[in-house]
Amino acid sequence: MLTVALLSLECTYQFNTGGNTDFLNMLNMLNRIRLLSKKESKTEAVQSVAAKRLDDENIHIGPSDYVAWQKDNKICFIRMEGKLFGDVPMNLELRLSVEDSPNSAGIVIDAIRCSKLALDRQYTDDEAYRMTEAFINETWKKKPHEMLDYRRRQRQQAVA
Repeated sequence: MLTVALLSLECTYQFNTGGNTDFLNMLNMLNRIRLLSKKESKTEAVQSVAAKRLDDENIHIGPSDYVAWQKDNKICFIRMEGKLFGDVPMNLELRLSVEDSPNSAGIVIDAIRCSKLALDRQYTDDEAYRMTEAFINETWKKKPHEMLDYRRRQRQQAVA
């Protein structure tokens, strides 16, 4: 059994490829907001478990490319560089292959829970959608026209 005590992580990347519609949709420039959001959430997930936050130039986490023949199989390549005890350099490379669709189960469950809450409180679909978006964007105190302006600005920034 190999035990490695990494004392400091200096840089890391994670590249993902897959052949399902999730990866295909990321090729479409209209989904640029989603792509940026996904990259940000994946990067933050890694940063949150690191002993010390990495500078932006030392971390790259995110969806990478669509490979049709992979179908629903996602392949993830991870590299971590750091120092061991005594400032000894260490490089670790990992390849993970996994069926991707089951990873969406949590999102589907959240959607069902949100729908149930909306039904219990008798909101229309439009009201529930607006309230959910407002909550996600931390703008629930804003008026509907302000929320639309906020979403337009977000789209413009992502496309720019």
